[in-house]
Amino acid sequence: MAIKKAIIVGAGPSGLILALLLGKQGIEVEILDAGTELNKQPRAAHYASPAAYELDRAGVLDDVVSQGFHIQNMCWRKIDTTFIAGMRHDIFPEDYRHRMVVLPLDLLGELLCKHVEQQPNIQMKWAHKVVKLGQDEHKAWVDVETPTGTQRHEAEYVLGCDGASSTVRRELFGPEYPGETLDAQIIATNVYYDFEKYGYWDSNFIVHPTDLYMAAKITNDGLYRVTYMDTPGLSREEYIERQPGKYERILPGNPKPGEYKITNISPYKLQQRCAPSFRVGRVVLAADAAHLCNPFGGLGLTGGIADIGCLFDALMGIHKGLADDNILDKYSEIRKKIWAETIDPMSRENFRRLYDQDPDKARENDEFFQLCVKSETDIELAREIALGLEILRHDMTQYYHTQEKDALQRGNSNL
Repeated sequence: MAIKKAIIVGAGPSGLILALLLGKQGIEVEILDAGTELNKQPRAAHYASPAAYELDRAGVLDDVVSQGFHIQNMCWRKIDTTFIAGMRHDIFPEDYRHRMVVLPLDLLGELLCKHVEQQPNIQMKWAHKVVKLGQDEHKAWVDVETPTGTQRHEAEYVLGCDGASSTVRRELFGPEYPGETLDAQIIATNVYYDFEKYGYWDSNFIVHPTDLYMAAKITNDGLYRVTYMDTPGLSREEYIERQPGKYERILPGNPKPGEYKITNISPYKLQQRCAPSFRVGRVVLAADAAHLCNPFGGLGLTGGIADIGCLFDALMGIHKGLADDNILDKYSEIRKKIWAETIDPMSRENFRRLYDQDPDKARENDEFFQLCVKSETDIELAREIALGLEILRHDMTQYYHTQEKDALQRGNSNL
């Protein structure tokens, strides 16, 4: 039975991409967000091949590439800038569309909003805070606080894309988000600083027991994301006060204030969490509302967008009569498995790799670095490593009913 309407809670990138995918299939989509504008805090910016694929399906990849850039390479270094190992991303043919692309999330959000505004059957509603959730056999609904009072909005499905503090998830499972907060404090900064004169690549991860950090170019005009570790338990003000000293100690050239320009700074905790289920009846979770991981390696952002692709295909199966709604249970099962078997352990290992080994021996001892070294002279291996996150994709259309299955079922029913 065709889906007439879906409510998406959350106007982050995942919610906006899902809205575009569904809206272009003729489904009425209502996006509800508690905020009054897009989130401007420094967050992820790298979209690996599974995310690029979904951006392409949503019809926005060309705009993303024109505003951003394709990453050429990434590497791991010692704190004195000595090269340890690297990954190449410049080994794909020019016509390969789904190479890793870089664009800060706030800029992606603005781009997605412009595309959403062009879709007549998608409504974006800011300052609409979901406070309660309900459902029956035929529909789901949310009670929403708005500037003009409380409203009830109904649809066949409510899709929770409202981030780590998801109201939809809390309504389903209570306040507990199963998992753990890692004993580490991360400070994300956006900064203009000339890393290239020190030989830095597009993305650089510094291996060090206490002064690990990431420095990654995120815009064409030379803005870098620098994410470093600091002492847990301090206030936001204390972290901001400590930033100049951290920069001077850990960055190449030991820069002092005035030698760089910071545009944003945000302390945050590292989480490894997963909801008990991604589907309860007519309510479905995706991306950060469903699972969290630390940012090293980009598994959270790309994994969340890969969720969206799977959820879209599952809903399309229902919409086109190619699947019953049990396919949403399969969606939940598959995405939880991918989190448990790939996203959680791989993101933990990406973080551990930076602090829990001797930088002087890492090139020889770390199995992943050994692969990277081998790929320096093996182009096929280099491509395989660069496409490593393809493991986050899953083809939900394989669970659609086929004509052969339907015929067999009809035949069996006549016996």
